[in-house]
Amino acid sequence: METFAERLKELRTEKNLTQVELAKATNLSKSAISFWESGERTPNINAIIALAKFFEVSADYLIGLEN
Repeated sequence: METFAERLKELRTEKNLTQVELAKATNLSKSAISFWESGERTPNINAIIALAKFFEVSADYLIGLEN
């Protein structure tokens, strides 16, 4: 899920957030965000929804189904 990793990091850095700040804002763990950005793991649907809502983008955008 390389596209997800790239888009997550891009959205986070555009908002000038650290992984820790994003974790606190979304109620997710910093380690999970780190794993997702590195492409080592993939998020579950609840995490994708939380991130999409936080960044005000669609889940389809986050996972690379739309531009």
